[in-house]
Amino acid sequence: MDTPKLKKELGLLDIFSIAAGAMISSGLFILPGLAFAKAGPAVIFSYLLAGILVIPSMLAKAELATAMPKAGGVYFFVDRSMGTAPGTLAGIASWFSLSFKSAFALIGIAAFVVLIHPTMTIVHIKILAVGFCLFFMIINILGVKLAGKFQIAMVLVLIGLVVLYVSGGLIYTQTARYTPFAPFGFGSILATAGLVFVSYGGLTKICCVAEEVKNPGRNIPLGMFFAFSIVLVLYVLTILVTVGLVDALQLQKSLTPISLGAFTFMGVTGSIVMAIAALLAFVSTANAGMMTASRDPMAMSRDELLPRFFKRVNTRFGTPHFAILFTSAFMIVVILFLGLENLVKVASTLKLLLFMLVNLALIVMRESKIHNYQPKFRVPLYPWIHIVGIMSYGFLIFKMGSVTLWATVIFICCAMLWYLLYVRPRIRRESALMYVVERVTDRQIVTDTLRDELREIVKEREEIVEDEFDHMIKHALILDFDEQIHFDEFIKIASDKLGERLRVDSKKFMKLFIEREKQSCTALRPGLAIPHIIIQGDKKFEISLVRAKGGIIFPDAPEPVHIVFILVGTQDMRHFHLRALMAIAQIAQQHEFDERWLNARSLEDLRDIMLLGKRKRHSGS
Repeated sequence: MDTPKLKKELGLLDIFSIAAGAMISSGLFILPGLAFAKAGPAVIFSYLLAGILVIPSMLAKAELATAMPKAGGVYFFVDRSMGTAPGTLAGIASWFSLSFKSAFALIGIAAFVVLIHPTMTIVHIKILAVGFCLFFMIINILGVKLAGKFQIAMVLVLIGLVVLYVSGGLIYTQTARYTPFAPFGFGSILATAGLVFVSYGGLTKICCVAEEVKNPGRNIPLGMFFAFSIVLVLYVLTILVTVGLVDALQLQKSLTPISLGAFTFMGVTGSIVMAIAALLAFVSTANAGMMTASRDPMAMSRDELLPRFFKRVNTRFGTPHFAILFTSAFMIVVILFLGLENLVKVASTLKLLLFMLVNLALIVMRESKIHNYQPKFRVPLYPWIHIVGIMSYGFLIFKMGSVTLWATVIFICCAMLWYLLYVRPRIRRESALMYVVERVTDRQIVTDTLRDELREIVKEREEIVEDEFDHMIKHALILDFDEQIHFDEFIKIASDKLGERLRVDSKKFMKLFIEREKQSCTALRPGLAIPHIIIQGDKKFEISLVRAKGGIIFPDAPEPVHIVFILVGTQDMRHFHLRALMAIAQIAQQHEFDERWLNARSLEDLRDIMLLGKRKRHSGS
């Protein structure tokens, strides 16, 4: 059964809006008061530090998403890098975390709806939250493009209102409110950074819908970086203004700190305007959460980690409707029946665990040296920035408290039980970790299924439509020589192999190659040669790819040749002969081509270098 395809309808502005909208919610409109009670005015630095701590995961996900833009995001990255057991944990943890935070966002509307309509009861609040959930469910089923446009509108209005608050409130701040700046010491700043760290957790949700992004190699990292930079500045400036506007005793007890700050210089109107902004924030978080959370069960179902119906895509709208319905139903149950506070803490701990796993996934993918792992964006300062990130997240998890840690351990045990009972009997998949083990032990233990899958992902990402040259390369003869060899010996081996393929006497091949070399050396540049001959007959053409690590001694070449492409064809295939020469020339001039060719792990990697090479492709024959 073919894997269902999702429509690529999300652009750069959609990416920015999903990532930004997923961040600006409780972290800005509820947590500042609670965080101020723990750190005082130094809470400004806590938000800044928390933003810095999310950078390793943001960069790791940006690289992995540009290399593997597939539905499921973190689940897919962890599964393909470390195997199905960690993948099962990552997929369930990601879905659980996103679903709970989205449900919490809908419930979080309560504190702000009451400001606008004080007579509402908790029953009314829950009914309203369920209504929003059903509304977003319909929006997401009707199409990711529609959901994306809805997200853009909400986020742009939200950012505009926050900018209005910051610019208007800045002139009313009182410097006296910033002293003493750190009344509880430096340790409180670190502890509070852990509390507000979840404010940035939504940034990387966009990886879950990477498969639906147009030009993911450009739009995913740019959208994430723009969202992170703008939201970080907004967080710091908003907290700075709020601390300077509101009395400390009021602020540390408030669950609506921004509305309280707006009241000090705009009165009731300001308070209501920022309550509306908060509503938009929670709504945008819930919409982004449902959009991204529903892709986790879909991706896991594709890989047989969950029942098959989760992977079904609506033929009309191009959305995973069963996964969306299931996620929505779960969120409604949570809204109506569960107390969220402790569960949200568990979800936050799982988010930190996922951040650790995604940094490990990047390290494993890099160290596997799989040629077809070809990210469009590469993280600077690798691997040190990821090691620091993993250690930092471990520290923050430790600080979450024993109750949360035990709840998280129970969750992990349940996920592993599902793996043992359902997943393991059905699926065993190759991971990049096996390639790392193979490199260390020097034993052949992989079958290259992951390499093949990554090749298809790159082709889909680059929208490569195979032409006649690609089909020829797929069946091309590949020769590999470790020791140095002379041209005559090399040509004899190549002629024997090509003679068998084209049913031509190998001695004729040898004679033609030697005569061609006498006419002019076919070594076109240092290290590369393209011997090519015309043979008798009709509609015959063959390409051979050659790697010679020790070098081939061509008669008139100034130095040994390590890369050879042999072209053999009849006169009526002259047009394809010229196209093949052009294709080879375009691929061979790419950056680090020679190094990748000589260091390729296998003969099939040599083939993939040609199949994935950047060049102009010709439709038709």
